[in-house]
Amino acid sequence: MAENNTELAVIGAGPGGYAAAFAAADLGKEVTLIDPGENPGGVCLYRGCIPSKTLLHVARLIGEAREAKAWGVDFKEPKINLAKLRGFRDEVVAKLTGGLGRLVQQRKINYYQGSAVFSDNHTLQLDSTEGKTTRLSFENAIIATGSQPTHIPGLDPGSGRILDSTSALEIKSIPKKLLVIGGGYIGLELGCVYAALGSSITLVELTPQLLAGVDRDLVKILEKRLGDRFDQILLETRAKAIKEQKNGVRVTLSGPDKKKEQTRLFDGVLVAVGRQPRSDHLKLGNTAIEVDDRGFVKVDLFRRTAEKHIFAIGDVAGQPMLAHKASHEGRIAAEIIAGRKAAYEPAAVPAVVFTDPEIAWAGLTETDAKNSGIDYQTTRFPWAASGRAATLGRSDGLTKMIVDPHSERILGIGIAGSSAGEMIAEAVLAIEMGTNITDLGLTIHPHPTLSETVKEAAEIFHGLAPHVYRPRRSRKKNR
Repeated sequence: MAENNTELAVIGAGPGGYAAAFAAADLGKEVTLIDPGENPGGVCLYRGCIPSKTLLHVARLIGEAREAKAWGVDFKEPKINLAKLRGFRDEVVAKLTGGLGRLVQQRKINYYQGSAVFSDNHTLQLDSTEGKTTRLSFENAIIATGSQPTHIPGLDPGSGRILDSTSALEIKSIPKKLLVIGGGYIGLELGCVYAALGSSITLVELTPQLLAGVDRDLVKILEKRLGDRFDQILLETRAKAIKEQKNGVRVTLSGPDKKKEQTRLFDGVLVAVGRQPRSDHLKLGNTAIEVDDRGFVKVDLFRRTAEKHIFAIGDVAGQPMLAHKASHEGRIAAEIIAGRKAAYEPAAVPAVVFTDPEIAWAGLTETDAKNSGIDYQTTRFPWAASGRAATLGRSDGLTKMIVDPHSERILGIGIAGSSAGEMIAEAVLAIEMGTNITDLGLTIHPHPTLSETVKEAAEIFHGLAPHVYRPRRSRKKNR
């Protein structure tokens, strides 16, 4: 068995792993980056964020073409060429991952295409995709192995009719009737893609609302629009029994009234019930590293594990399981390894659901504030009063803020509407900088843009918004 050594071994080349490797290399460290992919990118670029957003762009284009009839522009019903659509998706993925491969070379990072397990707390066993085994000793290591779809026991996601978030993005076919199990962001985004491509969507969610934990007033805007695009949305409903057969998948659905169970036949089932950390294959038992009961690697404020020279970042290190959070953690870990002072302590981590309309939020949600007993006030600006939203035919949005009633600092911002994901970065900056609502209201925003809804939501707080009449009110606190 060949033996090598490195200053820093990074296990996993997703958005967290390659960000950490690149940052460490830029800071003068010798880095070995380990991943099964031909190039860096991980699940996000190869089988997640990027291919899904590529397909969601196509879905939105199809939706806008159909809606344009109301504006006086009548397009013919689109013809879907799945082979070309897959080709477009693959072209985007290849361009981005190939670019990362060139950056690896430019930074002189040792890229090992394969997998890694811990032999002990300073040694990895590397198994290449070509079947070769190597021992790698390291001074520091970063675990960035990400997550994988959670599966329902007894269901095979590789069967063709049963899909998970990975196989659904392959779009090998368009089921006429598709059952989506799970009303989180993955189920909703992929449901929107397949609905646009022609599937009749039935979505079931076990909880009383879609996107559990997200503020209800934001979710209602999406829910109303999906009501026109999905065949059915069944809340407080579970797939009690699922049986694959020659002519489809027979599913028994159990709702709030358990006496009225229904059995239906679908052409396909998409299981989107969440993701789980990829930590069980690393042989962490050969180290002192600890995991919790859900499989997340335990880390401290600096992303260190119980082995102080080994760090963990991204999905494998806990919620929120978001690519940009992983990238930020990766940089923090790299700086600490390089001897700099750093810690993971963001005031806000933005989240975006890339449906149509999009939902985005950062900082404290109203739901969190209520559950935690925090004093707060809300201010809302309806997009029905936005000139830019009117020109887009998208007046169904809402911009809201959660405000500390004493300091008037902005605690959180939520947006539901077209391009909400592009707008939320201003909210993150405002929260990180401790901005108060007067500052935001006095900040000049370009006209006509959707970003003005942020300014006007701030102005409403003082009863000064030009496009909404709201009598000045006393500062009544919410709890």
